[in-house]
Amino acid sequence: MQRSARESEENSRIDYGIIFCVLLLALIGLASIYVAATHDTSGTSVVKSVLMQLAWYVIGTLAIIAIMQFDSEQLWKVAPIAYWLGVFLMFAVLVLYSRSYYVSTGAKSWFAIGSVTFQPAEVMKPAYILMMGRVITNHNSDYPIHSINSDLRLIGKMVAWLLPIIISLHFQNDFGTTLVFLAIFSGMLLVSGISWRIIVPVAAGAAVIGGTALAFVTTNFGRSILEKVGFQSYQFARVDTWLHPSQDTSNNGYQLWQSIKAVGSGGISGTGFNKSNVYVPVRESDMIFSVIGENFGFIGGVLLILLYFFLIYQMIRVTFDTKNEFYAYISTGVIMMILFHVFENIGMSIGLLPLTGIPLPFISSGGSSLIANMIGVGLIMSMRFHQRSYMFSNKEQFR
Repeated sequence: MQRSARESEENSRIDYGIIFCVLLLALIGLASIYVAATHDTSGTSVVKSVLMQLAWYVIGTLAIIAIMQFDSEQLWKVAPIAYWLGVFLMFAVLVLYSRSYYVSTGAKSWFAIGSVTFQPAEVMKPAYILMMGRVITNHNSDYPIHSINSDLRLIGKMVAWLLPIIISLHFQNDFGTTLVFLAIFSGMLLVSGISWRIIVPVAAGAAVIGGTALAFVTTNFGRSILEKVGFQSYQFARVDTWLHPSQDTSNNGYQLWQSIKAVGSGGISGTGFNKSNVYVPVRESDMIFSVIGENFGFIGGVLLILLYFFLIYQMIRVTFDTKNEFYAYISTGVIMMILFHVFENIGMSIGLLPLTGIPLPFISSGGSSLIANMIGVGLIMSMRFHQRSYMFSNKEQFR
């Protein structure tokens, strides 16, 4: 009986709720990639596409298992190493970027070794989250009583650690990934304990900047200024496509317009699995939601969104259970990373948001993004794994 109780408690160190959500998303992803590859006119091998994604899932699973072995103290020590390694790779890609990907996308964001590509900004996301968790925890330890001055110092520290990443992404011409890092930054800043007297003006300033930026990208005068600071024509084209998707359905707006048509053709319940009547270019990656919307309709799309929210709920529950400040910041960063990806990808697939090249977590084809998300899951599961382990060890001491 004692052994049974011990095995049960050790088994509870694994968070099966998170595993269940990720497994379902992986199955949806594999099925969606199968459909996309089946109806792809470029001659992409269906078997190769599915097997390649499956291989990335296996690698991601191994990454989760490995990261779960790290407790909070070890993650604390690893954070600066992971951060600086990530920064090095993000600047290295500016020199060693894939020329073919640059020609097709306009971004210097990928390394390429044969047919295998790797985007360092993706794995930089969990490294940045770890580092920000350490920075915020350190600061709050040094300044247990918050004041305007201490909060401003914290913001300065967080901006300083974010700056190298933003600079690199600027030269990579990767605005979409920049938005992801800003979302992570904003979420972790909100839970860091800074005063509302700073949050409100900052939020108001962000709203003004966002409105000004929108005004700039929609006027010729504004665009002439933005061009001088490095904005590219393809970025303006994405904005035009977003604002007027039906006015350019043969060139820049073709992919978005086809995605909107595909999702709309799904109706309430969808056309059925692997029944595609609308062609969407490269839909296995950024436009993967159009597969789900067309095949399974509004009901399928809503169920997918609910599955994401259930995953987020599981992550939040783990965070509250562990009651560890460092873990709480890590969890916030991971949740913001996943939420922003879901919000932006689905939004751009149905025309509510501009195209940014943001993949759908655990579903879109591509190894770099999937590995980053799996590392994030590993960080969350590490919390439960070591919190239960710590409780178990304490109980053993009193027997």
